[in-house]
Amino acid sequence: MSVLPFDQREGFIWFNGALVPWAEAKLHVLNHGLHYASCVFEGERVYGGEIFKLAEHTDRLFESARILDFEIPYTTDQINEACRQVVAAQKIVDGYVRPLAWRGPEMMGVSAQSSRIQVAIACWEWPSYFDPAQRLKGIRLDISDWRRPDPRTAPCKSKAAGLYMICTLSKHAAERKGYADALMLDWRGRVAEATGANIFFVRDGELHTPIPDCFLDGITRRTVIGLAEARGIKVNERAIFPDEMESFSECFIVGTAAEVTPVSEIGQYNFTVGETSRTLMDAYMDAVRPKSAPQTAAAE
Repeated sequence: MSVLPFDQREGFIWFNGALVPWAEAKLHVLNHGLHYASCVFEGERVYGGEIFKLAEHTDRLFESARILDFEIPYTTDQINEACRQVVAAQKIVDGYVRPLAWRGPEMMGVSAQSSRIQVAIACWEWPSYFDPAQRLKGIRLDISDWRRPDPRTAPCKSKAAGLYMICTLSKHAAERKGYADALMLDWRGRVAEATGANIFFVRDGELHTPIPDCFLDGITRRTVIGLAEARGIKVNERAIFPDEMESFSECFIVGTAAEVTPVSEIGQYNFTVGETSRTLMDAYMDAVRPKSAPQTAAAE
C-alpha cells in the first residue's frame, strides 16, 4: 500500500512557537538532534477531537528533556495549548500527535551546551497501529535478539529518540519473518516490552506485567492497570522470565499507538484472546473516547 511521505503532506505544524505550513517546517542537516540523538518526543492519540491524557504526555516530555540535560523553552501550559492548536488546524477527529524537542545546529560535537532547543508538534490521521482484523484475533510477536539496556548505560526513563534504534531493528527483523512486532528482553534476560508498547500476561484471571525498571512506565500501561484494578482484576508487577510464558493463558500489549492489542503468539508460546483481554480492550476504548464522541471505525 502506498503511503504519502510525511514531508509531502499538507496542513500546519507548530514549529518554535508558531503554526507554519507543513512544507516549511524544515531543518538543516547539521542539527545536533540528528547527529547525536539529543531529541525527546511524545506520541499522543486524538479521540473525538480531544487528546487523551495530554497533560501527562507533556509532563513526560519535559521530564525526558530534563534527563537529557536540556530545558524546553516553553511552559507545559504553552505546549498543551500548542498541541490543541495543531489538532484544530489539521481538523483531526481521530489521529496522532507528535511533539518533539531537540538540540539545534549551533554546536556540532558531543558537547552542545549552547545549542538552541527547538520544538515542533505535528498531527495526522492514524486510525490503527496494527491491521484491525489481525488485531482482533491476536498479533504474533517474534523474540528480538536485541535487549533493553541496563539503566546505568542509557537514559531509559526518558522517551529519547536514540533508545528506539534497537526497536526499529527488532521490528524490521520480526516483520521480515512475518510477525507483527517483537518482544524484547532486558539485559538480564527478563521479559521487558514490545518495540513500542508495554506487555501484560494473564493467569487465572490475574494480570502479570514486568516492572518498568529499564524501560518506560507507559501512560497507557498505568491507565490499563487502573482500569483493571477498578474491575477487581489483580495486577502483579514483577520480574517475568521467558520460560514463564508457557504458563500464561492470555497476553496483550498496550501503548498510545497500540492501544490494547491482544497477542496470540510469542515465539514458541501461544495465547488465546480471552475474557480479560477483551474486557480491558473495551474498557480502554470507553476511557479514551469523549463521552459525546460517536464511535467510529478508527476505534476498531
